[in-house]
Amino acid sequence: MLKRWGWLSVLVIALDQASKYLAEVLLDLHQPVPVLPSFNLTLTYNTGAAFSFLAGAGGWQRWFFLGLGTAVSVGLIVWLWRLKPGDNWLAVALALILAGAVGNLIDRAWLGQVIDFIQVYYDRWYFPVFNVADIAINIGAALLVVDSFRAKDAGPAKNSAGDS
Repeated sequence: MLKRWGWLSVLVIALDQASKYLAEVLLDLHQPVPVLPSFNLTLTYNTGAAFSFLAGAGGWQRWFFLGLGTAVSVGLIVWLWRLKPGDNWLAVALALILAGAVGNLIDRAWLGQVIDFIQVYYDRWYFPVFNVADIAINIGAALLVVDSFRAKDAGPAKNSAGDS
């Protein structure tokens, strides 16, 4: 399934990296640009993980998250490679998660931090700033949950003639 859905990962990685490049070129650090009510573009950098977890840890977290991201990406590639042809929902979910992981891994490897620029808020409540890779990871995770609830084949039919 990697051959069939690899293009999706490549496309999302390209969109993620292009959008981050544009954010760095067109936006000033920590200066919100209103786009719609409750939606700004705001350039920030995150040296930690989700919600800036471990952002102030002193630098070791860069290598930790590089190693973790690489291991997760390799695991996702192996999982995608081993999927059966009918596992399309699962394949799309894994391809999106892989793309998001690799998109943020590229930032972390080259810059030592992840570029974030999408800011949503309501009134005075601001959600942490995020990027296209984060969106892909979240959509992929949601699809994983949906796929887990979808009816699966029950396996081989049981012999109803009576195995006594």
